[in-house]
Amino acid sequence: MDTETVGPLAGYAGFAAALREAGVACDARRVQAYLAAVAEVDIAAPTQLYWAGRLTLCSDPDDLPLYEEAFARWFEVEPAPRGRTANQAERRARIAPLIASSGGESDGGESSDSLRVAASDHEILRHRDLAELTTAEREHLRELLATLHPVLPQRKSSRRAPAHHGRLDPSRTLRAMLADGGEPVRLIRSRGGTRARRVVLLIDVSGSMSPYADALLRFAHVLTRANPAGVEVFTLGTRMTRVSRQLRQRDPELAMLAAGTAVPDFAGGTRLGETLRVFLDRWGQRGFARRAVVTVFSDGWERGDPSLLGDQLARLRRLAHAVFWVNPHAGREGYAPVQSGIVAALPHIDRLLAGHSLATLERLLGEIADA
Repeated sequence: MDTETVGPLAGYAGFAAALREAGVACDARRVQAYLAAVAEVDIAAPTQLYWAGRLTLCSDPDDLPLYEEAFARWFEVEPAPRGRTANQAERRARIAPLIASSGGESDGGESSDSLRVAASDHEILRHRDLAELTTAEREHLRELLATLHPVLPQRKSSRRAPAHHGRLDPSRTLRAMLADGGEPVRLIRSRGGTRARRVVLLIDVSGSMSPYADALLRFAHVLTRANPAGVEVFTLGTRMTRVSRQLRQRDPELAMLAAGTAVPDFAGGTRLGETLRVFLDRWGQRGFARRAVVTVFSDGWERGDPSLLGDQLARLRRLAHAVFWVNPHAGREGYAPVQSGIVAALPHIDRLLAGHSLATLERLLGEIADA
């Protein structure tokens, strides 16, 4: 890959996209595994990078010649010969130029520089404001969002699980004794278990938040797919819409299409207080918000009564385990929480967080996991 022609999107996810265009069926899960593997290898060593992709992106012998050709073209290493009749020795020979180029400083210098440029572009994109991305950058960001590894918060469960250490379990010990003919041969111990805590995402899709809505819904899709039964997603605008069922679809594009069809007030006005009251009356009070980690994504531009928003957030805080407010503008230099909605919300939330970039959304995942 020529460093002079490297675009801002030339990264590892871009290589996976190029590989798909070449005919290799590497889905989002394989791309996720590939990026995880790349994070563990030395990206300046083409051989390591080659095997990281070959072992994660290829699933069929027919993929190998396509992969080698795409790898050589993308990372500017010596092209490999094609052909399915090649035997094992020939396949080793295909890898040989990659090994040789990594061994010599002069031969590997250009490709190593290219890989570093790709990694640098990836880091730049992680910190770009989601509202300022170009169409191509948004496409790249969608693939990066699919590689996130959400870890949902845990809470203690009343059910106890067998364990090597812990409190003696009389019931299980008695059953074991009966199975052993009445002899107390085994002492069964148990300890308290855990279960995933419910996560609720409330996403403002009004006009002022529309530049962020697509990325935030895709972020919600990633969390929903991590635990379809434990994550609930609603949109806020002039009305409240539940989109959890739509976001449980495996395919991100189909999920976004279904969610977009279900939301009637996209890019409209904002009545946060009224919509939050609808949420609490219809779903929150019944259990969705009880002891859950609730995250509100909004810039706080409230068209309705701010005091009503404050009252509803106070209700929500009494029900929930934790309430986060994610404002895309909070990460900008000079930001001050002076919007009427934010002023009303601050006394009733646990944290005000930024959410304008992929990096801040990654930090949000950490906050949710630790809640």
